[in-house]
Amino acid sequence: MKKGLVIIFLIISYCGFSQNKATKKKDTIKTEVIEVVSKYNPKIADANKITKNPEIILSDKNKKKKLTYSIFSAPVASTFIPKSGVVKGINVGVRERIYDNYLALGYGNYNSPYAEIYLNTNQRFENQFGLHAKYNSSLDNVENTLLDSDFSNFIASAFFKKEERYFDWKITVDAEKNKYNWYGLSNQNISATTLNFIEEQQNYNFIKASGEVDFIDAYVDNSELSISHFSDNFKSREFLINLKTIFDFPIDRIFRNANNLYLKTNLEYLSGSFERDYAYLNRLNYTIFTTSFNPEYKSTFNGFSLKLGAKFFASFDTENKINNFLIYPDVLLQKSFDNEKYAVFVGATGGLQTNTFKSFTEENPFVSPTLLITQTSEKYNTFIGFNGIINNSLSFNVSASFKDEEDKPLFVKNNSKSDGVNTSLNGNNLLGYEFGNSFNIVYDNIKTTSFLAELQYDVTKRIEMTANVEYQSFSTTNQLEAWNLPNIQASFTTSYKNNKWFAKTNIFYVGERKDVTYTTIYPSTNSDIQTLASFVDINVNGGYHFNDKFSAFLRVNNILNNNYERFANFNIQGFQVLGGLTYKFDF
Repeated sequence: MKKGLVIIFLIISYCGFSQNKATKKKDTIKTEVIEVVSKYNPKIADANKITKNPEIILSDKNKKKKLTYSIFSAPVASTFIPKSGVVKGINVGVRERIYDNYLALGYGNYNSPYAEIYLNTNQRFENQFGLHAKYNSSLDNVENTLLDSDFSNFIASAFFKKEERYFDWKITVDAEKNKYNWYGLSNQNISATTLNFIEEQQNYNFIKASGEVDFIDAYVDNSELSISHFSDNFKSREFLINLKTIFDFPIDRIFRNANNLYLKTNLEYLSGSFERDYAYLNRLNYTIFTTSFNPEYKSTFNGFSLKLGAKFFASFDTENKINNFLIYPDVLLQKSFDNEKYAVFVGATGGLQTNTFKSFTEENPFVSPTLLITQTSEKYNTFIGFNGIINNSLSFNVSASFKDEEDKPLFVKNNSKSDGVNTSLNGNNLLGYEFGNSFNIVYDNIKTTSFLAELQYDVTKRIEMTANVEYQSFSTTNQLEAWNLPNIQASFTTSYKNNKWFAKTNIFYVGERKDVTYTTIYPSTNSDIQTLASFVDINVNGGYHFNDKFSAFLRVNNILNNNYERFANFNIQGFQVLGGLTYKFDF
């Protein structure tokens, strides 16, 4: 056996040696294992069919047993037979149909027409277009005014919105035209000739075009560009360009489990001019370019909510050749407890605010077109507060703050250039705002301490009540008083709504304010303080729904018929009533 194995081994060795010897060239092809991978596309025919259901054999322990029971009879005092009932649902009331468009028309005393329209068309997942316009006016004068005191307001806005794959964009055009009169004469002993000479009307014109882009899942979260122009009857012009962008940076790759970092940026260019100042000495021009950066980071830990940030501003006033580089805090810390029903918060913030002719007219439409325009720096605003929800119906908020503002604007009454007879000064005919019936702007460094308390109570599902009161104490630097700023303001609001009726009551209280009085005509350095009395204003708005399309509304303002002064010598209208109809519809 061993010899046979040896002979077989020698034969195999010889054959292998002969084969190698006969090969002239060395074979360079290596032996490799090649795996061919192809996509598997299964078909229904490839599936194995189950031709027979499996049999499940239950053990004797799992088989059902016969149920046996017995009733133990006992005497009872009475026999109770249950009454068959029905399933009760929740009463959600009548569902109101929502329409895309509406038209409202009304009329009130003081010869006050009112009209408002809103049109909207929406193609799902494609685009949306909307148009809104409102006109409101009072053509009769305020009682006991020597000059015209009527007014009118017209606003219009149109937008187009488009939804794209990676972002949404929107274009908006806004327009306003407002008419007012400088009717608040400081001197009531004025001649009829002078009254006829005064041209007290002032018109404000405003147009604004803006574009906004909201990005989806991108580092740029939102960006908005707006361009606006504002003018009046006295060749005053104001041009404003504003570009706001919000960036969203994820930093969890650097810091594990960290939230995103937000960066708010703003580029602002303001340019405007007035034909003259109040003294007729100079033409007033202003050009201010401002850029700001506001990084912000928010985090939560152990019941605390934290916001860390700062505001960086660079401002360039080219007319006055003043450049500023400023930094403000932006910090908020909040602690929640008792299952987040209550929270205590503390923080500090600040900022640089650009004042505009447009913003001043919105707060006080009786300013003269002779204003000095500059910026207000809120160096810091520290605050602390406590808020919470007592129960499902009652919530509150209490806070206190202290802030320091540099160049805060204050409204001050202009000194009259007429003694009631003359209509010119130094060879110049007086304009409609130079009879002590307009306001100027003065700036001062002011420190303000304020306390605020708010309370909201849902009496029922249909009745809600809200009340707030704020007390402010002002400390001025150069001015005698914080002109036209009240120390106390309060409001109380109640609203009611059911399927047919709706109503809302607003009660406002404004405390005393201070303004300047002059002993002689312009120019006069002697002045005294005029105190404007506090006032209460009660307003009620309500209506009735005839059906889903038609409604009637009624607005009653100044129910107490108080002829108070909103600004010095500018009394408001008394008891006011306006009613009308609203029609809602779809195209």
